[in-house]
Amino acid sequence: YPSEFLMQKITEDNQIPVHLHVSVSLQYVAGLKGRALVEFFHSNIAEVENEELRHLMWSSVLFYKTPNVEVMACVLLSTKAIYFLLDDSFIHADEHQSDFWDKDNSDCENSSFHLSCCFVLKLNDLQSVNVGLFDQYFRITGHSADHIVTCLTRDSYNTHTFIQQLMAVLSLLARTPSPEPVDKDFYSEFGSKNTGKMENYELIHSSRVKFIYPNEEEIGDLAFLVAEKMDGLTNLPSLNILLYVLAFQVNHFEGSAQNTSSLQPKTLILTSSDLFLFDEDYISYPLPEFAKEPPKRDKYQLADGRRIRDLDRVLMGYQTYPQALTFVFDDVQNQDLIQNLTLDHFGE
Repeated sequence: YPSEFLMQKITEDNQIPVHLHVSVSLQYVAGLKGRALVEFFHSNIAEVENEELRHLMWSSVLFYKTPNVEVMACVLLSTKAIYFLLDDSFIHADEHQSDFWDKDNSDCENSSFHLSCCFVLKLNDLQSVNVGLFDQYFRITGHSADHIVTCLTRDSYNTHTFIQQLMAVLSLLARTPSPEPVDKDFYSEFGSKNTGKMENYELIHSSRVKFIYPNEEEIGDLAFLVAEKMDGLTNLPSLNILLYVLAFQVNHFEGSAQNTSSLQPKTLILTSSDLFLFDEDYISYPLPEFAKEPPKRDKYQLADGRRIRDLDRVLMGYQTYPQALTFVFDDVQNQDLIQNLTLDHFGE
């Protein structure tokens, strides 16, 4: 252990997305290759001597207790746990984390030593995995609010690969078998499920971890929500969601020294007539079993929406992934007003 193929695969995956900024400590991790990376895992991160590193992925993550702070992380999957190696700036990003993170590391701040926090979720504590729409993200749920993490991969391939690796690792766990199911008669089997709402697709793994996938109704609910935001300009049956993608909106700040830009996470939804940007809550829904009250904000909040027929041009950058797109719309606010003026001016 480990095989050459595994080391090559982990080395290839050990690349920070170019559009996201990380601290010096994580840049050091991203510079490790092959055996050096495996040795770093065993000497600095692994909690048990005989655990094996199986998968590595860079992703933005959200924690249930700090839903507004998206932070870059190196996600390491071993045969015992999932490790989230976090940017050290995350500790100071939110004032409500005093009970969440141990801050007894202030003596390191003024030295050349670069600190990273490591959040550990043991596989034995794992209860369910919720996969987001079109595999753009997934949420890992443990037994308490401290153990809920969403990985915003923004990439269906990365999501699919991690889920496959996680299932393979969970198959190695020795858990007590579930009790034998009690045989039900025909009427009780089908009568109890008549709730009027279709449940999400659930796959219960042999380790008793649930893998929950969205069903068609989620797209229907989203289409209904989008139609509401359009103020009834279109009829719902003809409304089709053509594209759902997690993206970033670029906000430019013109400073005296140099122009800087910040990336705001947004959900982009394209229909046959409109383009929408939503602020989406990726961590609170569906509600965990221990949640006492609904989240403070809705799952989708409209940030911007424009009609496709007002689109003037689309500018494309020449760089490789991630691709930058600029949508230029006509800034005419009231089309009907222009039409009325024209008719009045060229009257009889």
